[in-house]
Order: sequence, then structure tokens, then C-alpha cells
Amino acid sequence: MTTKQAPYQFSSLIAEEQIKEGLSRQIFGYDDQVMMVKVFFKKDVIGDLHAHPHVQVSYVAEGSFEVYIGDETQILRKGDGFYIKPDTIHGVKCLEDGILVDVFNPLREDFIS
Repeated sequence: MTTKQAPYQFSSLIAEEQIKEGLSRQIFGYDDQVMMVKVFFKKDVIGDLHAHPHVQVSYVAEGSFEVYIGDETQILRKGDGFYIKPDTIHGVKCLEDGILVDVFNPLREDFIS
């Protein structure tokens, strides 16, 4: 089995990627089993509802977010976190400029292809 590895080991060497207006991400590192991504949001930007086959754990590093997971909605602030089971519909609305740190298992190949 070939292991995919990030081209860099230090996040300061990895450029941010613009996803859409007010939303960008920076991939910190990954291999076949895990990926860490820092996601930057501007106020009022929506992370569209979606689902994927990956386990996701997220940490609110800055700001506040309205988080939708399945049928539940909660307001989360700096220091809070959440877990998402595979194939669960989820999304966020940024309530003030913020940063989420997302960890996926396995890696999100769609982020690197």
C-alpha cells in the first residue's frame, strides 16, 4: 500500500487555497489515514450542507459558528468542537470571522486532487 504524504511537514510552508469568496483552507498535513485542515471563514459565509464518507472532528479556533449536524443545530464558539459520523449531512454558518480546524479520517482525496 502506498502512503500519500503532504509535500511539507510545516504548515507555514503550505499556501492557503481560496474556495469561494470569504472562505479558504490550508492543508496542514496528511497521509492515507488522517488529514488536518485549517479553514478560514469571513462573517456570514456559509459552509454548504454536504456529506462525505469520512469521519470528521472539528475545533473552533476563532470566532463563532451556527453548526448543523443531521437534525441538530448549535451555536459554537472559540474552544468548542464537534464530531461528525461518516455520511452525515452537515454545514456551518459563520457568525463572526472565524477559523475551524478540521481533522478527517481517512484523508480527503478530493482536497488534494
